Amino acid sequence: MYKRMLVPLDGSKLAEVVFTYAKELAGRLDLDVILLHVYGPEESGLAPMHRAYVEQAAEIIRQESAEVQRRTGAPAGGKPIEAKGELAVGDPAEEILSYAEKNDIDLILMATHGRSGVRRWVMGSVVDKVLRASKVPVWLVRAGVSQEVIYDQWPRINVLVPLDGSELAASVLPHAEALAKQRGTERVDVVILRVCEPPVIPSDYPSDLPLNWEEHVQQETAKSERACGLYLDGVEELVKALGLNVRSEVLLGNPAEEIINYANKNPFNLIILSTHGRSGAGRWAYGSVADKVLQGVSSPILLIRPS
Repeated sequence: MYKRMLVPLDGSKLAEVVFTYAKELAGRLDLDVILLHVYGPEESGLAPMHRAYVEQAAEIIRQESAEVQRRTGAPAGGKPIEAKGELAVGDPAEEILSYAEKNDIDLILMATHGRSGVRRWVMGSVVDKVLRASKVPVWLVRAGVSQEVIYDQWPRINVLVPLDGSELAASVLPHAEALAKQRGTERVDVVILRVCEPPVIPSDYPSDLPLNWEEHVQQETAKSERACGLYLDGVEELVKALGLNVRSEVLLGNPAEEIINYANKNPFNLIILSTHGRSGAGRWAYGSVADKVLQGVSSPILLIRPS
C-alpha cells in the first residue's frame, strides 16, 4: 500500500522529531523517502545551505533505516532504502501538495509544529493546509512528545480507530492492516471506537410506571449503547479476518471529547481517522471531529481522506 513517503522539513529541530518515524517506517515497510525543504524566493542565495541540510537528513535516514531493516529481519539482499533530499521554492503547503501529486507519493509524514525562527514555516498553518487538500494519507507527529518511547514499544502496536458508522470512515481499515503488519511487529491490538449521541430522555417521566427514574435512565442509556454498537459487530469480524486482535468500545457523548478522553486515558501508538466520514443523519461532522482530536491528543495520528 505504501511505497514512497514524503517528509517535509522546515529546518527546525522540532520538525525533525519525524526522523524517528521516518527511519522506522522506511525500514519496516521498505519505503523510499523524500525529504522536502521549501524556502522562499528571498532565500535563493542560501540554496547551497538548504541543499546541504536535506542531503544530510537523507543520509541520516538511509543509514538508520538500513539498521532498522537489519534489526527487524529484512531478507538478505533485499531492497535497500532510497532516501533523497529535494528543494522547492514557494509557499510550503502548495509545494508539498504539488510534489506529492506529481511524484506518486503514498504517505506524507509531518510534525504538527515546527517553526522556531523567522525564516521557518509556521508549521501549524502548513499542516492545516496540507490536511485539507492532501489526496494521500498524512501521518502527524506532535513535536515535543518523546517519539523514541513510543517506537520502543512498537513490537506491540496499539491502534485506535474511531468510526462514525459510515462506509467512508470504515475505509481506513486497510490502512490499519498495512501499518499493523510491519516487519518486526509481534502483536497488534486494534480498538474500534464508536461514539453516539446520548439518548434524549423527557423529564416528565410518570411516577406510576414500574421503573423509577434512575432505572429508566439506565435502561434508555443501555438501549442507546446497544444500538450504537450494532455497527461495530460487523466491523469487528472484518478486522479479525485481517488477522488482527480487535475489541470494540461504545461511548455516548460528544464525539471529539469522548475520543480525546479515551485516547489520553489509554495510550496508543497510533490513532487512525478519516477526515470526512459523515454521510447521513446521526453521523459525525467528521472534519471538525478530526480537527479537535488533532489538537487534544498526544498520540501520532494518521488522517485519511476517503476516495
